[in-house]
Formats: sequence, C-alpha cells, structure tokens
Amino acid sequence: MADNTSIEVLIQALRRLPGVGAKSASRMAFHLLQHDRPGALALSNALKVAADSVRHCELCHTFTQLPVCEVCLDARRDATKLCVVETPADQSAIERTGAYKGLYFVLMGKLNPLDGIGPKDIGLKKLFDRACDGLVQEVILATNFTAEGEATAHVISEGLKARGLTLTRLARGVPVGSELEYVDLGTIAHALVDRR
Repeated sequence: MADNTSIEVLIQALRRLPGVGAKSASRMAFHLLQHDRPGALALSNALKVAADSVRHCELCHTFTQLPVCEVCLDARRDATKLCVVETPADQSAIERTGAYKGLYFVLMGKLNPLDGIGPKDIGLKKLFDRACDGLVQEVILATNFTAEGEATAHVISEGLKARGLTLTRLARGVPVGSELEYVDLGTIAHALVDRR
C-alpha cells in the first residue's frame, strides 16, 4: 500500500475551504490526483502566487497586488461616497451590479464579541480616518443583515454620527421576481418598514 501521508495532508488542506467537509475534500483530492494532475499543479501554483503577492490596499483594505487597488486609483469614481462592506466578496458583488460608482472600505470581518472580534480587529479606526478625510460626504453601510452585521453597522454609525457625514444603510426587502407567499416573514416585515 502506498504512503497516504501526502494524500491526507491534501485532504486536510482542502477541508480548510468553507463548506468543504471530509467527504468533499476527499473527492476533490482523489479527482485531482487521478484525473487532473495538470489542474492540481495549476491550482497549487495559483494558490502560491496569490498567497505570496496579494496584500491589502492601503486605502480601502481590499485585496490587491499593488499598494493601492485599481478602484481607489480610478479618478472616475465618486470620492464623496464610501461604501463599507465586510469582505472583498461583498465588494465584488456590489461591483458586479454596475450601480455603484463610489469608493469602498472593506472591514475584512464583522464585530463578534463571542469570537473575540472587536473594533480593532476589523480596522474601525482606519475606517473612521478614511471617512473623515474631507472628501467623503456619505458613508453607505453595506454590512450583512446578520446580528453581527447589524451590530457592526450600528457601531460604525454611532462612531461617525457626530462627524457631519450622511449615513445610509442598504435597503432590505422583497427580492425582485419573488412571490410574497414564499418570502420569509422577517424580510416582508423589513420591506414594510423600509417602504418608499
């Protein structure tokens, strides 16, 4: 029988991915080794390059290979608007809509006292400094609508309230194309409260 140490190390490494359990990691590992060795090497190389070269933007804290990301460097962006998101994935989702042309600040997390994540851990001081740079007029709170995301939005709004900035929160409501009978009651309630 072949030494399985390398395979076990690969399976454990794949289990680090969100939503990947032991069975899924095992299937991925065996697929790559049995059917797609070039893909395994390409994946390995891409992970190494990204881990070695990707850093945080000095202004917005998102991922970039440059000291300042392309969005922050884009002179066509509206520097009076600053959208605060939890993750680069959230930023990417907003960018894909094409509806927002301002700048961002990426927290890289959310407040979660139970897990020991406080204001320093998500860079709130850096956010407050950025929001008060003299250019920003509106801060759009686009944290997720979870308990932690709501708490994070509340702490940010309290910290920025006295600084003369307009604070807005993403609207929540009934998704486009949905039928009310299939929408959860919390979403319907928020849609009624936030109606326009």
